[in-house]
Amino acid sequence: MAVVLFVQACRRRMTGIIVGVRRALRACLWARPVLRVHAAGTGGDLLRSRAQLLAENALLRQQLLVLRRSVTRPAVAAADRALLVLLADRVRAWRQALLLVQPETLLRWHRAGFRALWRRKSRPGPGRPPLAPETIALIRQMAAENPLWGAERIRGALGKLGIRVAKRTIQTDVRGATSPRPRGQTWAAFLRNHAGAIWACDFLPVVDLGFRPLFAFFIIELATRRVVHVGATRHPTDAWVAQQLREATPFDQRPTYLIRDNDAKYGAAFARVAAASGIAILRTPYRAPKANAVCERFLGSVRRECLDQLCILGERHLSRVLREYVAFYNRARPHQGIGQGIPESLPGEPACHSAPIKAIPVLGGLHHSYRRAA
Repeated sequence: MAVVLFVQACRRRMTGIIVGVRRALRACLWARPVLRVHAAGTGGDLLRSRAQLLAENALLRQQLLVLRRSVTRPAVAAADRALLVLLADRVRAWRQALLLVQPETLLRWHRAGFRALWRRKSRPGPGRPPLAPETIALIRQMAAENPLWGAERIRGALGKLGIRVAKRTIQTDVRGATSPRPRGQTWAAFLRNHAGAIWACDFLPVVDLGFRPLFAFFIIELATRRVVHVGATRHPTDAWVAQQLREATPFDQRPTYLIRDNDAKYGAAFARVAAASGIAILRTPYRAPKANAVCERFLGSVRRECLDQLCILGERHLSRVLREYVAFYNRARPHQGIGQGIPESLPGEPACHSAPIKAIPVLGGLHHSYRRAA
């Protein structure tokens, strides 16, 4: 009975050893790369040239050198990649000689090297030397100070100074330095060029002490900021507005242009009086307060400096207050729009600057007019 148990134990031990050996052999076989049959490979190597065998040996040797550097995953440097790609180009059967990387990886390295090579060859050359910063600043200064000049005109001006620049270079430098050129004359340029021949008119609504509406009508000259005419009424009809225009233009004292808004108070009678006097009416566009900016600023000054500080009792009171304020506005108040000048110079102003200064109250002391005593 003991002998039988010993034989069974030995058989189990031998069976375990055989199974372990088989597993080890399978693991070794799976770890090896798939190679051709030894006899067929040897025969194929005999037909290959010496240069092919040397290149394949160098390829295998390089991979072994890389494999020895790391314990887990081999690290491939850029120089190793370039050398593997170069050797694979010399070996006909390079796919079977690869042990570390896949053939697709080697092809990807080759494509990356090809792109890097042609990217380097396609770099732009030195070309022409860049313009000096002083020349670029001069070109932009000319373009900003002369908005009507084009690139060819600027090029001619630079040529007079001995600076030779291509037209295309000037267009590139001034592209972001200037604003798009308008098709025609701007409204600001028109007002600036014809200010001496332009008047502007507008209404100012006022509420009296009894909360009843009143309307003040002003006509102002743009060049001198002088208030040409002022009127006040409760009923601003077309006939009344036309009469105000007649009173503002006596003895052929008229402007060439008159700016007004689109208020319905300017009717047919007003248009007839303007046409008979030879005045061209310029209507401001809708929602464009800057089109009549001078008159709008004047109306703001009237409110802040006069009407907001007083209680208006009625139409006659409003007329008297506005006449007194307009006299102060034309003869004593400096204006920023004309360089702190005064629209109407005071008569008899003494030339001696050592004379004492006298303060004259305006509107009951609301403002004061200062002048030197005679």
